[in-house]
Amino acid sequence: MTQAEVPTTVEAVVRTELLKALGGWRGTVEAAVPIVVFLSAWGLTSQLRTSVVAAVAATAVFVVVRLLQRQTLTHVLSGVFGVVVSALVAVRTGDAGDFFLPGILYNAGLAVVFSLSMLSGWPVVGLLFGAVTGDVAGWRARPAVRRLFQRLTAVLLANYVIRVVVQLPLYLAGSVVVLGATKVALGWPLLGLSVLVIGGMLAAGRTPLTEEEAAALAERRAQEAEAPGRAPA
Repeated sequence: MTQAEVPTTVEAVVRTELLKALGGWRGTVEAAVPIVVFLSAWGLTSQLRTSVVAAVAATAVFVVVRLLQRQTLTHVLSGVFGVVVSALVAVRTGDAGDFFLPGILYNAGLAVVFSLSMLSGWPVVGLLFGAVTGDVAGWRARPAVRRLFQRLTAVLLANYVIRVVVQLPLYLAGSVVVLGATKVALGWPLLGLSVLVIGGMLAAGRTPLTEEEAAALAERRAQEAEAPGRAPA
């Protein structure tokens, strides 16, 4: 691995790791397609079980494709878990709207976690940075970096709050089709907007890594490069 491949600034590390954590464009597509399939099947048949099976089948296709391409299953498996839980809840209650309830609760939970992390002075983005560099608390000694991580965490928090505020009333009203459409609209399009905002915030800074952070990051990248059978997401 060359030195050029290893980020040398705080902003570059955060940009790389956030994109990796969010799953990239492919992860967003894999999350959106089962919802579109569910809505399409529901619109055509009005049969809950048929719609649920179609959504689960779409997710299974992504798993098979990733396996054939020998790529990581991290993001697609999280999507499989979400779709399966949503399907089980909907089938259990017999209400198509309940297919979207786990997602609403999940976003509400993340909103609480991100809010508490900011209030406690340990923003989630800072914890992610600390996990990557091997120093969980070192970044807190730099006020400018701490403020940056607070702002970045706030942008991500806004995603979860917006989804809950928009989707919960639709769920309570039983507007299945509109709820599904907003779930897709507030998925990758909203995430893409957040990425652009975060990108603009990170582009303005050039905060160098400490020697310890740079060394830990270089060692981590070297280990990743040497890992057998590793493929990009």
